[in-house]
Amino acid sequence: MRRLLLASAFSLITLGAAQAGEQYVDESGFALGGYDAVAYFDLKQAPVGSHQPAAVPGKANITVEYNGAMWAFASEANRTKFLADPAKYAPAYDGHCAYGIAQGGKVPGNPNLWRIVDGKLYLNITPTVVGFWESDIPGNLTKAESNWPAKESEAASTQSWKAIDDNKGTYTASAPIAN
Repeated sequence: MRRLLLASAFSLITLGAAQAGEQYVDESGFALGGYDAVAYFDLKQAPVGSHQPAAVPGKANITVEYNGAMWAFASEANRTKFLADPAKYAPAYDGHCAYGIAQGGKVPGNPNLWRIVDGKLYLNITPTVVGFWESDIPGNLTKAESNWPAKESEAASTQSWKAIDDNKGTYTASAPIAN
């Protein structure tokens, strides 16, 4: 009986540790602001210091729920890829700003201010913050990874990345797009 209790307790601990924190969802009602998480991995990434290509809007009728949020995709093929390995495609830090996490905060990520590092998608909040992030990506990742365990259980940001003046011009259309 004692072994059963210990095994049950261990299962609950490991299950809890595997769960992600609360996903950032903006006013669109979708994770990543309705942009396609898989499509980032098909875009040609710009060199550090250059603007990245715009995120690819998802479609409102090609969706899946993951980590308590609705995700939109540009194609059924991308939806299928996401379903096969959502952790591969979902942005780090539940869609919050990577530099913000490195600095000990939890603020929204702008889906058009992105970078893939070692196969993981990272977002930042404003173009100005992208400059800080890119000035020392390895150092900022080390800080963010150190801070994330304490920040992960906090509630997701409720701030709108579109409401920040510095983000004007970082997007031209809202996502997801109608079918």
